[in-house]
Amino acid sequence: MPKTKTTTRIDYGHRVARVMAYITDHLDDDLSLDRLAEIACFSPYHFHRIYRGIAGETASDTIRRLRLHRAANELARSDRPIERIARRAGYASVEGFTRAFGADHGHPPAAYRARLTPFHISQNGDDAMNPVAIKTFAGAHVAALEHRGDYQAIGRRFDELAAWAASRGLLESPRRWIGIYYDDPASVPAAELRSEAAIEVDPGMPLADGMSHREIPPLRAASLIHKGPYAELERSYRQLYGEWLPASGEEPSDRPCFEHYINDARAVPPSELLTEIFLPLKD
Repeated sequence: MPKTKTTTRIDYGHRVARVMAYITDHLDDDLSLDRLAEIACFSPYHFHRIYRGIAGETASDTIRRLRLHRAANELARSDRPIERIARRAGYASVEGFTRAFGADHGHPPAAYRARLTPFHISQNGDDAMNPVAIKTFAGAHVAALEHRGDYQAIGRRFDELAAWAASRGLLESPRRWIGIYYDDPASVPAAELRSEAAIEVDPGMPLADGMSHREIPPLRAASLIHKGPYAELERSYRQLYGEWLPASGEEPSDRPCFEHYINDARAVPPSELLTEIFLPLKD
């Protein structure tokens, strides 16, 4: 007996999510079309189109995006040689890696690393304080997936949410994507960091296993819009907590920070990503 259209779409979503998880966990392994199609249990002749229809990008796009994201984190948080980072990202030459990374992240690898060092001082105004506004967040009801570990690895959870949402037709209307962050990465070991990836849904909507309904109530918050790669977000947090908050006369409330991802990492290069950071404040 044939499956219904809804059942088929949900099944396809599960299978594409399985491939996304595999890609994230095996960035250094065989990620050929045949291998990924085998994991999804699709024919190689049709896998590419099905994946793109559910994920919103090709499998090759996903692999390239995740490898460059990992490279950005390695540049920002390690002293590994650029040649080694280039090879891990799948580039045979530093020149090819430099062109690709620079086009996506707005700076070539060496300059990108230099501007993120703790004592870097910009010569052209790059480090000017982002404007902070105090506003009322209107509230949101979201479906959330818990993530434990390095905040920079939460993208896997967002990919799972995206496959789930696409398989249910949720992406046919605009929805907010939100990340909730409970700990300070400077004081909590990376393996113990708590966060949640979330997408706006209707209250009471049936969720998949492992998902939870979360309510972010209307609240007063400091808002800062960060433009650029997610690997650079910590710079904006340092500005918000180290410069703005002590001078503001405000006090944070007993709620975690959260981020609203204004545009789509699959649709714009990392240098153009817009992330609104919310720091909840006491009334």
